[in-house]
Amino acid sequence: MVSLPEELRVREAAARQRVEELEAEAAELADRLERARKDLSRLEITRETGAQVLAELSAAEAEPETSEEDGPKEREVPAPHGLGVMTVPPWREGLVVAVLPGVYRGIVEVIADAPGPLQAKQIVPRIGLDATSAKIEGTRGKLKRLVERGWLDEDAPGRFALARRGPGADRANSR
Repeated sequence: MVSLPEELRVREAAARQRVEELEAEAAELADRLERARKDLSRLEITRETGAQVLAELSAAEAEPETSEEDGPKEREVPAPHGLGVMTVPPWREGLVVAVLPGVYRGIVEVIADAPGPLQAKQIVPRIGLDATSAKIEGTRGKLKRLVERGWLDEDAPGRFALARRGPGADRANSR
Protein backbone atom coordinates (compact mmCIF):
# COMPACT_ATOMS: atom_id res chain seq x y z
CA MET A 1 0.00 0.00 0.00
CA VAL A 2 1.24 3.51 -0.93
CA SER A 3 1.31 6.11 1.78
CA LEU A 4 -0.50 9.42 1.36
CA PRO A 5 2.67 11.57 1.64
CA GLU A 6 4.37 9.45 -1.04
CA GLU A 7 1.34 9.72 -3.38
CA LEU A 8 1.26 13.50 -2.90
CA ARG A 9 4.98 13.75 -3.76
CA VAL A 10 4.42 11.75 -6.96
CA ARG A 11 1.48 13.92 -7.97
CA GLU A 12 3.38 17.11 -7.13
CA ALA A 13 6.32 15.98 -9.29
CA ALA A 14 3.95 15.21 -12.19
CA ALA A 15 2.24 18.60 -11.82
CA ARG A 16 5.62 20.37 -11.68
CA GLN A 17 6.70 18.53 -14.86
CA ARG A 18 3.48 19.62 -16.64
CA VAL A 19 3.95 23.25 -15.54
CA GLU A 20 7.51 23.25 -16.91
CA GLU A 21 6.30 21.81 -20.23
CA LEU A 22 3.54 24.41 -20.50
CA GLU A 23 5.95 27.23 -19.62
CA ALA A 24 8.27 26.08 -22.42
CA GLU A 25 5.33 26.03 -24.85
CA ALA A 26 4.25 29.50 -23.69
CA ALA A 27 7.77 30.87 -24.24
CA GLU A 28 7.81 29.40 -27.76
CA LEU A 29 4.37 30.89 -28.51
CA ALA A 30 5.45 34.30 -27.16
CA ASP A 31 8.49 34.22 -29.44
CA ARG A 32 6.34 33.28 -32.46
CA LEU A 33 3.84 36.00 -31.57
CA GLU A 34 6.58 38.64 -31.39
CA ARG A 35 7.94 37.61 -34.82
CA ALA A 36 4.40 37.74 -36.29
CA ARG A 37 3.85 41.21 -34.79
CA LYS A 38 7.10 42.46 -36.35
CA ASP A 39 6.06 41.05 -39.74
CA LEU A 40 2.64 42.71 -39.42
CA SER A 41 4.21 46.03 -38.46
CA ARG A 42 6.54 45.94 -41.48
CA LEU A 43 3.63 45.16 -43.80
CA GLU A 44 1.48 47.96 -42.33
CA ILE A 45 4.30 50.47 -42.74
CA THR A 46 4.91 49.32 -46.32
CA ARG A 47 1.20 49.58 -47.21
CA GLU A 48 0.86 53.02 -45.61
CA THR A 49 4.00 54.30 -47.29
CA GLY A 50 2.77 52.96 -50.63
CA ALA A 51 -0.60 54.68 -50.16
CA GLN A 52 1.15 57.94 -49.26
CA VAL A 53 3.44 57.79 -52.29
CA LEU A 54 0.53 57.01 -54.62
CA ALA A 55 -1.56 59.83 -53.17
CA GLU A 56 1.32 62.29 -53.53
CA LEU A 57 1.93 61.16 -57.11
CA SER A 58 -1.74 61.54 -58.04
CA ALA A 59 -1.86 64.94 -56.31
CA ALA A 60 1.25 66.03 -58.25
CA GLU A 61 -0.31 64.86 -61.54
CA ALA A 62 -3.48 66.81 -60.77
CA GLU A 63 -1.58 70.10 -60.24
CA PRO A 64 -1.80 72.40 -63.28
CA GLU A 65 1.39 73.33 -65.08
CA THR A 66 2.42 76.97 -64.58
CA SER A 67 4.97 78.96 -66.48
CA GLU A 68 7.32 81.53 -65.01
CA GLU A 69 5.09 84.21 -66.51
CA ASP A 70 2.29 83.18 -64.14
CA GLY A 71 4.40 84.21 -61.19
CA PRO A 72 6.92 82.49 -58.95
CA LYS A 73 6.10 78.89 -58.26
CA GLU A 74 5.85 77.99 -54.58
CA ARG A 75 8.47 75.41 -53.70
CA GLU A 76 6.98 72.29 -52.13
CA VAL A 77 8.69 70.95 -49.08
CA PRO A 78 8.34 67.17 -48.86
CA ALA A 79 6.99 65.67 -45.66
CA PRO A 80 9.75 64.29 -43.43
CA HIS A 81 10.21 60.57 -43.64
CA GLY A 82 12.48 57.85 -42.38
CA LEU A 83 12.88 54.12 -42.46
CA GLY A 84 10.24 52.48 -40.29
CA VAL A 85 8.78 55.82 -39.21
CA MET A 86 5.11 56.58 -39.79
CA THR A 87 4.76 60.30 -40.43
CA VAL A 88 1.82 62.63 -40.55
CA PRO A 89 2.48 64.95 -43.49
CA PRO A 90 1.57 68.61 -43.11
CA TRP A 91 -1.79 69.29 -44.75
CA ARG A 92 -1.68 71.15 -48.05
CA GLU A 93 -4.18 71.75 -50.83
CA GLY A 94 -4.98 68.55 -52.72
CA LEU A 95 -3.75 66.20 -49.97
CA VAL A 96 -6.34 63.60 -48.99
CA VAL A 97 -6.88 61.66 -45.77
CA ALA A 98 -5.69 58.46 -47.48
CA VAL A 99 -2.06 59.63 -47.09
CA LEU A 100 -2.31 59.44 -43.31
CA PRO A 101 -1.17 56.36 -41.39
CA GLY A 102 -4.10 54.09 -40.45
CA VAL A 103 -4.83 55.28 -36.90
CA TYR A 104 -4.54 58.95 -37.88
CA ARG A 105 -6.82 58.38 -40.87
CA GLY A 106 -9.37 56.71 -38.57
CA ILE A 107 -9.24 59.65 -36.15
CA VAL A 108 -9.83 62.21 -38.92
CA GLU A 109 -12.70 60.14 -40.34
CA VAL A 110 -14.38 59.85 -36.91
CA ILE A 111 -14.09 63.61 -36.40
CA ALA A 112 -15.40 64.26 -39.95
CA ASP A 113 -18.50 62.19 -39.17
CA ALA A 114 -19.14 63.88 -35.81
CA PRO A 115 -21.71 66.68 -35.50
CA GLY A 116 -19.27 68.82 -33.50
CA PRO A 117 -15.88 68.86 -31.76
CA LEU A 118 -14.89 65.69 -29.90
CA GLN A 119 -12.64 64.89 -26.95
CA ALA A 120 -9.99 62.15 -27.04
CA LYS A 121 -12.05 59.99 -24.66
CA GLN A 122 -14.96 60.12 -27.14
CA ILE A 123 -12.76 59.19 -30.11
CA VAL A 124 -10.95 56.20 -28.56
CA PRO A 125 -13.89 53.75 -28.59
CA ARG A 126 -14.93 54.91 -32.07
CA ILE A 127 -11.56 53.89 -33.51
CA GLY A 128 -11.77 50.48 -31.87
CA LEU A 129 -9.58 50.95 -28.80
CA ASP A 130 -10.34 50.23 -25.16
CA ALA A 131 -11.12 53.40 -23.22
CA THR A 132 -8.13 53.11 -20.88
CA SER A 133 -6.19 56.16 -19.77
CA ALA A 134 -3.13 54.99 -21.75
CA LYS A 135 -5.13 54.73 -24.99
CA ILE A 136 -6.82 58.09 -24.37
CA GLU A 137 -3.47 59.82 -23.73
CA GLY A 138 -1.92 58.19 -26.81
CA THR A 139 -4.86 59.34 -28.91
CA ARG A 140 -4.62 62.85 -27.43
CA GLY A 141 -0.99 62.97 -28.58
CA LYS A 142 -2.06 61.95 -32.09
CA LEU A 143 -4.79 64.61 -32.06
CA LYS A 144 -2.24 67.27 -31.07
CA ARG A 145 0.05 66.11 -33.91
CA LEU A 146 -2.86 66.38 -36.38
CA VAL A 147 -3.49 69.93 -35.10
CA GLU A 148 0.20 70.84 -35.52
CA ARG A 149 0.16 69.54 -39.09
CA GLY A 150 -3.03 71.42 -40.06
CA TRP A 151 -5.44 68.49 -40.35
CA LEU A 152 -7.48 69.39 -37.23
CA ASP A 153 -8.28 72.41 -35.07
CA GLU A 154 -8.48 72.45 -31.28
CA ASP A 155 -11.40 74.88 -30.87
CA ALA A 156 -11.35 74.70 -27.08
CA PRO A 157 -8.78 72.91 -24.90
CA GLY A 158 -9.21 69.18 -25.49
CA ARG A 159 -11.99 69.56 -28.12
CA PHE A 160 -10.98 68.68 -31.67
CA ALA A 161 -12.68 69.36 -35.01
CA LEU A 162 -11.70 69.34 -38.67
CA ALA A 163 -9.46 72.24 -39.65
CA ARG A 164 -11.43 75.04 -41.30
CA ARG A 165 -8.69 75.73 -43.83
CA GLY A 166 -7.82 72.07 -44.34
CA PRO A 167 -9.82 68.99 -45.10
CA GLY A 168 -12.81 70.40 -43.20
CA ALA A 169 -13.27 73.11 -45.80
CA ASP A 170 -14.35 70.47 -48.28
CA ARG A 171 -15.46 67.18 -46.73
CA ALA A 172 -15.65 65.45 -50.11
CA ASN A 173 -11.98 66.20 -50.63
CA SER A 174 -11.00 64.70 -47.30
CA ARG A 175 -11.75 61.10 -48.22
